[in-house]
Amino acid sequence: MGVNQGTIYTAPNDKNVPGFRFVIKQKGLVDYYPTWQAMKDFTDTRTPQTCDEIWLLQHPAVYTQGVAGKPEHLLIENDIAVIKTDRGGQITYHGAGQLIAYLLLDIRRLKLGVRELVRRMENAVINLLDEYRVKAHGRTSAPGVYVDTAKIASLGLKIKKNFCYHGIALNVDMDLRPFSAINPCGYAGMRVTQTKDQGITDGLEVLSLKLADYLQNELTH
Repeated sequence: MGVNQGTIYTAPNDKNVPGFRFVIKQKGLVDYYPTWQAMKDFTDTRTPQTCDEIWLLQHPAVYTQGVAGKPEHLLIENDIAVIKTDRGGQITYHGAGQLIAYLLLDIRRLKLGVRELVRRMENAVINLLDEYRVKAHGRTSAPGVYVDTAKIASLGLKIKKNFCYHGIALNVDMDLRPFSAINPCGYAGMRVTQTKDQGITDGLEVLSLKLADYLQNELTH
């Protein structure tokens, strides 16, 4: 897949500077594996002076299996590839129409522990949905964001030497049927939903910029 990449804005990576912002990159529709490798390369070569980044993108259809993933959570084999990856969690599905925000952060510099980081990522999505009068919530037992009992956003991270990568995936306007072939995030019978089905008419382009802004607000206050 091609890459439609552009930096929206960049600013000094210091949360004490007014107007602090991460480097935000729009990457378009990109294959999972090379994007994962790019995240690892970025993390392995970054320094204490490297700006944190948020990558906004979509993936073509793919299942990803986290380090805790169990083969039995893939219920039906189909033509969609399964990639074993290094993020936490179980199996999930990515496809066109799903907004992914990968967070490449220095969590020590941001003074965030892992649990606090997860909570703030969830809050960013909750606040975004609240803007559209869609009430959502997190769960302490199952990271992610839910509308009633249906999951609308999944979350997974890799922490390496106080740096994190991977991030959060928000279902926007996609084919949800491939979720029926798995136990999403390891939970049998878990329902999934998306912003389109919650009455939100704004698409990926608008929602991606709004999500990036809510993430920055949550992670830097």
